[in-house]
Amino acid sequence: MTPEQVPAEPKVSRLLSRKEFMSLLIGGGATMVLAATLAEPLDTFVRDILHERATNPHEGEPNYHWAMVIDLRKCIGCDYCVWACQATNDTRDDMRWNVRVEDETPLGNVFHITRPCLHCRNAPCVEVCPVGATYHRHDGLVVMDYDKCIGCRYCQTACPYNARSFNWGEREDQNPRVPEWGNPEVPRRPRGVVEKCTFCIHRIDAGLAAGLMPGVDEQATPACVNVCPVNARFFGNLNDPTSSVARIVESMPTLRLREDLGTEPSVYYIPPEGLIS
Repeated sequence: MTPEQVPAEPKVSRLLSRKEFMSLLIGGGATMVLAATLAEPLDTFVRDILHERATNPHEGEPNYHWAMVIDLRKCIGCDYCVWACQATNDTRDDMRWNVRVEDETPLGNVFHITRPCLHCRNAPCVEVCPVGATYHRHDGLVVMDYDKCIGCRYCQTACPYNARSFNWGEREDQNPRVPEWGNPEVPRRPRGVVEKCTFCIHRIDAGLAAGLMPGVDEQATPACVNVCPVNARFFGNLNDPTSSVARIVESMPTLRLREDLGTEPSVYYIPPEGLIS
């Protein structure tokens, strides 16, 4: 290759946004981006990421710790919560943020269990994200920044609850749950990012700004909680001892999925009879 044929090295910031990364990748500049990044010492690269996180503080008020309680004794498996979530957050059938499965107690009693994102205090997905696209807010919510996500899927692999999905293509489908179970309240996620349940974070933030309390006022409460016909789901501030979730966790036997992992999920389950003695 002659000097005239050597392409000019692109100007690359040390911390690329997802859009910049994908643009360079599609344009064939991936090798040069990688070389430019690795040309810097790894500890410098890591320090830059940590600096960005420090200078862009997470949202949410530390006085709140949002949590959900699901009463497995009451759940009838109607799927209303699944469909309301699908309509409100505009998800596909194969990428639902809230899913339901049937299980059976040791006594042979069938029960239904639904699983949103569990918003773990010690979230493995947060620990493995190399660009800070998955992070904790001060109120305990585990949040996705789709502009930062580079689609590496580390978070999806690290999640022990299979609560994340990867967007392989642009959405052109019609949501089968709209409008019967609600209308989309958030934009569709772009191709090439991981997505998951947010506890309807848009409702929480808008509600608090309007003086409403999540878990009390429907406009500020996750769609899955509002729609439950048998009052099997509760939501609120775990830091407030007078909230419904705090009272339940304090006074009743509850369990959390895979507590042995130390993830400290923010979703608690009231077990059906025969599951816990």
